[in-house]
Amino acid sequence: MTTQTRPAFYALQPGGWRDYVTLLHPPYTLWHLSYAAIGAALAPGFELKRLAAALAAFFLAVGIGAHALDELNGRPLATRIPSSVLWVLAAVSIAGAVSIGIASALAWTLWLLPFVLVGGFVVCAYNLELFGGRFHGDVWFAVSWGALPLLSAYVVTAERLDAEALVAAAAATLLSLAQRALSTRVRTVRRRARSVRGVVEYADGTREDVNAAMLTAVPEVALRLLTGAIAALAVALLLVRL
Repeated sequence: MTTQTRPAFYALQPGGWRDYVTLLHPPYTLWHLSYAAIGAALAPGFELKRLAAALAAFFLAVGIGAHALDELNGRPLATRIPSSVLWVLAAVSIAGAVSIGIASALAWTLWLLPFVLVGGFVVCAYNLELFGGRFHGDVWFAVSWGALPLLSAYVVTAERLDAEALVAAAAATLLSLAQRALSTRVRTVRRRARSVRGVVEYADGTREDVNAAMLTAVPEVALRLLTGAIAALAVALLLVRL
């Protein structure tokens, strides 16, 4: 049986404004922005404007910049966005994110600067697979898009780094690794497999066809549920602080 044609379960039909929505990887962008919200909510002395700055920076860096660079590398989402537009989106959004980070560091705490510098480097090194792809792996993904948003938002809010932030960052890293484990096979089947054939024969004699839908359905349900769970947790923590 031939595999599904959409490159991701959230991908819209290609063309026009739909390509730009797909480019954002909406569930995953929401997931990683939720880490920033969790980090800010955990910090003492919660301030909404500092959270807003963190969310804006990571939306630009991850939601737009990282995904634009990723699309330039082989068109995994099969969008029709011109390469020149993707380069402009990546450059402007990453520059904007770094600018917000530097301005936040100067306004509130210089302890944020190392996180800004690391984030600016990794968003390019990871998505462009620089240095022979050394920074393009599951662990780097989990640390960069899991721990880093949470720790950055915590530091800009608390103006220090505490044990609870490190424990929460470890949780974000593990959740991001789980996300990666679930999504890798799905991406492979959707984007690279020509066909999927096989049969599962159970002990009671029943048989089940193996096809693309079978291989992707359960991981994608899990990804949807985890996205909702992380976002709901972030909202709950923010409501406590507000």
